[in-house]
Amino acid sequence: MEPTQYETWLGAGAVGGSLSSAGEKLFQDLACNSCHTGDAQARGPNLQGLFGRSVALEGGGTTVADESYIRESVLDPRAKIAAGYQPIMPTYEGLVTEEQLLALVAYLKSLARPTPYLNVDYGVRSWLLTTDHKRVALLYLIGITGAFFLGGFFAVLIRLELLTPQGDLVQAETYNKLFTMHGVIMVFFFLIPSIPAVLGNFLLPLMIGARDVAFPRLNLASWYIYMAGAAFISTVVVTGGVDTGWTFYTPYSTMSSTSHVIPTALGIFIVGFSSILTGLNFIVTIHRMRAPGLTWFRLPLFVWSLYATSLIQVLGTPVLTIVLALLGVERVLHVGIFDPALGGDPILFQHLFWFYSHPAVYIMILPGMGVISELVTCFARKNIFGYRFVAFSSLGIAVLGFFVWGHHMFIAGQSVYAAMVFSLLSYLVAIPSAIKVFNWTATLHRGSISYQTPMLYAFGFIGLFTIGGLTGLFLAAIGLDIHVTDTYFVVAHFHYIMVGGMVMAYLGGIHYWWPKITGRLYPEGISKLAALTIFLGFNLTFFPQFILGYLGMPRRYHVYPDEFQVLNVMSTAGASILGIGYLLPMIYLIWSLWYGEIAGPNPWRATGLEWQTPSPPPRDNFATTPIVTTGPYEYSRRRGEHG
Repeated sequence: MEPTQYETWLGAGAVGGSLSSAGEKLFQDLACNSCHTGDAQARGPNLQGLFGRSVALEGGGTTVADESYIRESVLDPRAKIAAGYQPIMPTYEGLVTEEQLLALVAYLKSLARPTPYLNVDYGVRSWLLTTDHKRVALLYLIGITGAFFLGGFFAVLIRLELLTPQGDLVQAETYNKLFTMHGVIMVFFFLIPSIPAVLGNFLLPLMIGARDVAFPRLNLASWYIYMAGAAFISTVVVTGGVDTGWTFYTPYSTMSSTSHVIPTALGIFIVGFSSILTGLNFIVTIHRMRAPGLTWFRLPLFVWSLYATSLIQVLGTPVLTIVLALLGVERVLHVGIFDPALGGDPILFQHLFWFYSHPAVYIMILPGMGVISELVTCFARKNIFGYRFVAFSSLGIAVLGFFVWGHHMFIAGQSVYAAMVFSLLSYLVAIPSAIKVFNWTATLHRGSISYQTPMLYAFGFIGLFTIGGLTGLFLAAIGLDIHVTDTYFVVAHFHYIMVGGMVMAYLGGIHYWWPKITGRLYPEGISKLAALTIFLGFNLTFFPQFILGYLGMPRRYHVYPDEFQVLNVMSTAGASILGIGYLLPMIYLIWSLWYGEIAGPNPWRATGLEWQTPSPPPRDNFATTPIVTTGPYEYSRRRGEHG
């Protein structure tokens, strides 16, 4: 969109800002609201939505309520009297300054903004039947937030149990259920869907200049499917839980006496279709609905990351649904697919499960990488360093991710040759991730960095993801992997990638786009405190687990030798701090919905089409289809223009 088009559109659509606020105050001080009330008893025209519309005049003819008409009506109200009204308005010529007149015009312009998507319809029915991608994103936000805190609650119970070596809080079977449900809920109902379903749904059409996703009804259906899967898992939680671990390794999951294995697997099976449908929708949207001029290499890097993620969702998730279906068939019909007593092969389950589940790691982390690219460029006020390298590295991760599943199975009886191949491929997949970290760092170099809350989360992501990535290289080494397999070293590595990486990116993205989503700003001071609390709590929780794992403490045990207690107490203390850190954003973000300062269309002075709409955006996003003529990150040009 050209700058002139942007300014024209915002003139009719933007709200907020000091000039408009000053105009509103002047409007009230001059008692204009006593006549322009907007009801049947009004003595003056209703000014709501007046700007830009045609006005019938008392003496015949019409005029357009543009800026010049408003100025003339204030200075000489008898010149053009609106039809049906008496000439009772006094003249303000000589009584208002030019600055005050500009403020009044800005305020009346703001009254003409399109209705925000939040206010288009009211009532529960309007939300449950919506096809607006922005409202669907908020439906996902509610469900995913619930999953996050439920899974986090189980994590707190796990850490409390490990506070002492004897297992004082719960029995072994209950402990097994706790870590199983924690893993199932966090992986399948939070980590995998969160950024694509919430931020992706809300932002993708805005970022590419579209009015909605390609298949709006399918988008809503994917949320209902997600909630149906969540309903099965909720039933399992209420009725006793399952103790197989979130990986459902056979033969235990096929032989376990608990009746909850199939409902749990069915819940994950169902939610897998939500992931597939979302991926298909995003792929078609990106291919078919980009604005004129928005070529592939003008796409924001967040869109590139969503595209790569969607490819994995569409190609990988069917394998998960197949293996879970086979697991159900094995339990019900005893056909001998995985049970060695019936001629099956439990290693086949591991191959099928990890063929999906290792690429699923990139479903979780790739969208987060896209978010970080947006944050780094905005708050460093610089073009991204090596745009094409970052874009293609997302595709590289998506492709290579399908070839490294075997490194989860170094102790599963692989041949030496197979182990060496998977080890090499595991090193190779680290290269595209390293490219991203290098390019983010190069972008930050000599940038005009603004330490706002989203940027703090970006810094946290880069540091924690780097630690997680480097420890992943340790696990790619066959000898070291065999030593630390199924220890807390693997737990720490996974959480540094997923929680230290993906969750930090998710929170950074929520804070960055919150003004766009809600039209409100959050308190900056407490939000920075929350970001620092999360960073410190996370490291205190999980860094000791690297040491525990290297020293040999196995995971999934609720009792342990006394010599491991000090590090476990540190980890539990960190988890308490981390829990407080996660509660703070929920509190102040909800508070901001009512009491937060009104956000303008672009509070961060960012580039990108999503910032060329009011906050919150209208139902159809754009008044007219934007025309793109530049790349997504033109910060260097802006700095040159403004000195």
